[in-house]
Amino acid sequence: MGAGVSSIMGPEEECGGHETGLGDLPESCLAEVFLHLDPPEICGLARLGRAFRGAASADLVWETKLPRNYRYLMGLVENEKSKTRCLSKKEIYARLCRPNPFDGGTKEFWLEKCKGGLCMSISSKALLITGIDDRRYWNYIPTEESRFHAVAYLQQIWWFEVDGEINFCFPVGTYSLFFRLHLGRPSKRLGRRICSSEHVHGWDIKPVRFQLSTSEGQHALCHCYLDEPGSWILHHVGDFVVENSDMPTNLKFSMTQIDCTHTKGGLCVDSVLIYPKGLGQEKIFTTQ
Repeated sequence: MGAGVSSIMGPEEECGGHETGLGDLPESCLAEVFLHLDPPEICGLARLGRAFRGAASADLVWETKLPRNYRYLMGLVENEKSKTRCLSKKEIYARLCRPNPFDGGTKEFWLEKCKGGLCMSISSKALLITGIDDRRYWNYIPTEESRFHAVAYLQQIWWFEVDGEINFCFPVGTYSLFFRLHLGRPSKRLGRRICSSEHVHGWDIKPVRFQLSTSEGQHALCHCYLDEPGSWILHHVGDFVVENSDMPTNLKFSMTQIDCTHTKGGLCVDSVLIYPKGLGQEKIFTTQ
């Protein structure tokens, strides 16, 4: 394999000549090839030599990997210090691939590194939860299992309702929306993860109703019984399509179980997640 790489890069022959290889290609030619590669592939090839490194840093390459509305996204994360210098397109891509908090840290977005699709997480603290201020029903508990370091924990309630809304300029594409939920209260004891199911009840009597709607008139509705205590599960609510990245999409979503003939409890509500459709993430439960 080493001999093959050396041949590609153009080693010197015994007679003192130089064999032409990929390492002799102009950066502009390499950049044209990189237009058809994914970001991890580009970064891997950048190690092959100076010309590859130059092409792998070219703005014309990374412009095609960025969402069309990347300036809008950067406007959400820039602070005064970062505005003091002009970032390259590669640096912008790297910046957007990090978790970028906004709305007071109750929401985060980031780009998926391989394809550049936008992902978003909305904390339980950004949701409207019925009874959240009454500690007889709900508490926020600290945990390392949430990117927001705390989740809303339901002990017991008759009327269960969680609503959310966001106005955001999503890049063009199809997205899936999930609620990230956990039956039982997770914690650690002596360094080991444990889960208390003390308050878990009521979710097998009637299903939870999940729904979403957009300002463009798209709707999704499904029902699901909650089970499998002890695991974080993404409950798929539905999909929505964005056709114009320059116009904000108003997205409303909710989960309810408002049959007051019985109580329900023992549920952790971590966040609402929005991913490009088809992106594999954690354990997904498809609702019906």
